[in-house]
Amino acid sequence: MTMRRSLFLIPPLLALLAAPGHADTPGGVQAKNKAVDGEKVYKQICAACHMPNAMGSGGGTIPALAKDKKLADPAYPITIVMKGKGAMPPMSEILSTAQVAAVITYVRTHFGNSYPQPVTEADVKRIAKPGRSME
Repeated sequence: MTMRRSLFLIPPLLALLAAPGHADTPGGVQAKNKAVDGEKVYKQICAACHMPNAMGSGGGTIPALAKDKKLADPAYPITIVMKGKGAMPPMSEILSTAQVAAVITYVRTHFGNSYPQPVTEADVKRIAKPGRSME
């Protein structure tokens, strides 16, 4: 991993460290089917590079996600989020499939994007299979 790419990992990893842990519910019973908040994932992980308004950093280094026509096909953002591309590190080891589905659905329905079909965990699992090519 290059030094430049390593520097891009620092803000999202710091956000993860600052995020609250997954605690048990009262009585020691873990909550099942806990809803994942795509907005929260975006703010804690993605906004560090893509900016809170999803406008990116400019100059093409960190692309804008606002009004992004590439988001029309859910396979594109799923592949990029799970496997990484350029300065974007792969998030498959950091985010669960539920978090990936939630954050992509959130971005596809906010920031001037209007792609109402939700991305599901099944979509993420199917598209991001190990060995599947990005190209």
